Amino acid sequence: MDMRRAVAVLAEEAEQQIQDQTWKLTPSDRALAVEAEAGLRDAVGPPDVQEALPQIKRLEHLRETLAVLAISLARTHGRLAWFLSGTVNALGPVLRWRALSADRGGTFGTVLPSPEEYTEAEDAVRQLRDALARITAEPDSNGAGCGSSPASGA
Repeated sequence: MDMRRAVAVLAEEAEQQIQDQTWKLTPSDRALAVEAEAGLRDAVGPPDVQEALPQIKRLEHLRETLAVLAISLARTHGRLAWFLSGTVNALGPVLRWRALSADRGGTFGTVLPSPEEYTEAEDAVRQLRDALARITAEPDSNGAGCGSSPASGA
């Protein structure tokens, strides 16, 4: 399963749990998820901006997203932690990537990703960012949260 699909499946499950009120975000969960969403927004910009960057910068930005998720994960528990853990796992291939060639010697199992893999990972981060924006949207007067307001801009 590619990273985009993995994030989409996780987001769909999270939104369904919130809609079914299986997962009731606490104010601290909501604040942490909003903070994570902002961190992801700062790390990975619009496609045209990311694609113009050198690969080493693109990888740096993707690693920043993993750091944002890991820090958020360390600060919570329960369903939000489970969701964030799943997203870190979905973006796991980034951990094996390198942007520099190996002139000589080993690479510790790292690989050079293709431009398409960078795009896939960046798209997955944008999907995750938008999913966090949706699931943290304040419930409307009927108690419905997820999807009651459009995701914030790309």
